[in-house]
Amino acid sequence: MLSACASLMPPPINVGEPEASVVAKLGRPTARIPDNNGYLLEYSRNPWGQAIDMARFSNDGRLISYEQVLTTEKFATIKPGISTKTEVVRAIGHPSETSYLPRLQLEVWTYPYKENGVWNSVMHVHFNNNGIVNKMENGPDLRFDRDGKFGFGGW
Repeated sequence: MLSACASLMPPPINVGEPEASVVAKLGRPTARIPDNNGYLLEYSRNPWGQAIDMARFSNDGRLISYEQVLTTEKFATIKPGISTKTEVVRAIGHPSETSYLPRLQLEVWTYPYKENGVWNSVMHVHFNNNGIVNKMENGPDLRFDRDGKFGFGGW
């Protein structure tokens, strides 16, 4: 029983740890993202896990911070008309899914997450053809709809 809990809760990691130690504890990252003052290791649990953990490292390979980034606070750092695709990936990681709205000429990146740690939600980040955030839209994640209103689940 205890070994099952250990696999769900990785060992704690500490600021200052080298990358090799963090990877040994957390496993292989889903992405490595260059950053201006170092790099990020992305640990995505999407599409169903509704979370992306980001380990930020300095240029010398030491852990600076480790946090779950699909939060209202992190989404608020993305500025329509200003933020680029690169900045979005650095802030909240890679999307769980992408799509394109040809009539509007917008690329849409989708991020399922637990809004305020409670509600099954999805954030859609829309980019114009220049790769700049055009708008962001938040709504319920219909994959978790149990009342059957939208034709998903509920059976």
